[in-house]
Amino acid sequence: MNLTEDYIPQVKNILVAGKNNQIGDMICSLPLYAALKKKFPKAKITLVAAKTNYPVPIKEINPYLKNIIVFDKSSLKSILTFLKELRKEKYQIGIVTSTFAYSTTSHIINFLSGAKIRVGVKSIDGKVNKAAKYLNVKKDFHWDKEKKHQRERNLDVVRQIGCDLTKEELAEIKLDISAEDLVSAEVFLVKNFPDKSKLTIGFHPGAGKKSNIWKLENFIELINSLHKKYKNYVLITAGWTDNEILQTVTSKLDELKIEYTVAKNFEIKKLAAVLSRLNLYITNDTGTMHIAGSAGCKMISLFGPTKSYEWAPSMENQFYIQSETGNINDISENNVLALAEKILQP
Repeated sequence: MNLTEDYIPQVKNILVAGKNNQIGDMICSLPLYAALKKKFPKAKITLVAAKTNYPVPIKEINPYLKNIIVFDKSSLKSILTFLKELRKEKYQIGIVTSTFAYSTTSHIINFLSGAKIRVGVKSIDGKVNKAAKYLNVKKDFHWDKEKKHQRERNLDVVRQIGCDLTKEELAEIKLDISAEDLVSAEVFLVKNFPDKSKLTIGFHPGAGKKSNIWKLENFIELINSLHKKYKNYVLITAGWTDNEILQTVTSKLDELKIEYTVAKNFEIKKLAAVLSRLNLYITNDTGTMHIAGSAGCKMISLFGPTKSYEWAPSMENQFYIQSETGNINDISENNVLALAEKILQP
């Protein structure tokens, strides 16, 4: 459905509901918001976000958002408060992203918002969206068959209402790293990695999902092998849920007498600025992978059950290894080491 030119100026408020308030999901959904803002430059975009157990700096990632409403279903009172907030605005367009999973709750919220045009997905590769009855703009998609990345999937949803980006515009959608972020990163790098003749290699051994975590023994052996060959600086990155993993890895590195620096719970844009300066970053399939990818970092990302063609960063010098069995621990340390050595060749 293409909106008529007469209707476009009437679009003052747009609602987006869906499972896109995690770091990786949000970075991959940025093209959707950019395309909406391109088509409706004067419209305010509101996101319905699920309550999380740790802070997700959504507005830091997504500059296109005007407002965020957190859906807290922990009590009747919190639900009623949410509905009151939801109905404050009159939405002309409501979008449910559904690029990898269906959420009946998101569809109902979108419907209850009162949006006149409700956009979403009818089916994905034959898997029917049972909540599609709440939408009035929808179609069947064949994303797995076409091996489409999440960035393209998000765009496909809003292409139904005439929102799109050129290839050049899409390539420009990245995290906005400020001069202040770059200065902060430079201070960190100079302090911890002062010898510019040495390589600096980063590692992220944690992940939000257990099935996405490569064996810590493999990570430790990989760090050891690279350090023996290159005598490089070692950076270990960690997030809010990685405490136990961080302790295990750093304890072993202490035993091996390998010096390292930890970057834990860094602000996203500062982390992006730091990662952009590394000679190589090796990471599990998790949020920091997307941050590094958006920063243009040289990297190797490791994939187990998740489809790499759907989620892997794919800029220049960004590589991935996909487990053939779906078990990330079937990726051999030797394969990762060989790829790392190839990337680090002068």
